[in-house]
Amino acid sequence: MNGHAGNAAHLASCRECQAQSNLEGLDVDLEQVWARVATEVWSRPAGRLERWLGAALRSPGLARALLTTPSLVLSWLLASAAVLAAGAFFTYQSDVPWVALLAPALAGIGIAYAYGPGVDPAWELSKTMAVTDRMVLLVRALAVFGVNAVLGLVPSFFSDQALAVTFLWLVPMTTVAALALAAATWARSAPVGVGAGLMGWALIVVSASRGLNNWGAAVSEPEFLPAYAVATAVLTGVVLYGTRNRRSEASLWR
Repeated sequence: MNGHAGNAAHLASCRECQAQSNLEGLDVDLEQVWARVATEVWSRPAGRLERWLGAALRSPGLARALLTTPSLVLSWLLASAAVLAAGAFFTYQSDVPWVALLAPALAGIGIAYAYGPGVDPAWELSKTMAVTDRMVLLVRALAVFGVNAVLGLVPSFFSDQALAVTFLWLVPMTTVAALALAAATWARSAPVGVGAGLMGWALIVVSASRGLNNWGAAVSEPEFLPAYAVATAVLTGVVLYGTRNRRSEASLWR
């Protein structure tokens, strides 16, 4: 004990050894505490939706991980709906399909923040599941994409001009989502994914509009669809390669 004698007689007369002994008595077994926390959280009774998802996905743990997706919480969904509603209003007032232009950007942001430590409150708990990181990530990304697609479709029906390009923007939306996810995966940073998705989409919109003198060209011209499809396939491959099992690595998203 700091080079001091370890017998009871020395301990009774040495204040330094007594203080250290008291501190050692306060040590906490963090692994045991975390195990109790994880047990308490995962033992929470499953609701009707969670039971349905568990049956559909054939994994109760994956269903719980899906329901704790940060980009699917009520506040996030309300914010996305509000942005698209404003876009629907301005689409109605102008000739620019703002809903179709905003939806891919919102999907990219949502997917970048769908998974990873620092953005996912249940990320550590998901490590206790017998499910790979890739499976959790892909299921969450699909869910976020689907929800954002529905949110984008709803306001489109309130504008004839937006309705005309409804299905054309689903393809670039997939591309932007794949770009944001690929950047976030490789950078291990959700903000980097958001920045890459927004910057990439802004460049696409500006480039397309300059060539055709139409701000909505990126989502209204079928000629861009093959390029979007190829880019999506490549970026999906990047994501799959970047999310191969790395449980032994200590890399963290920020």
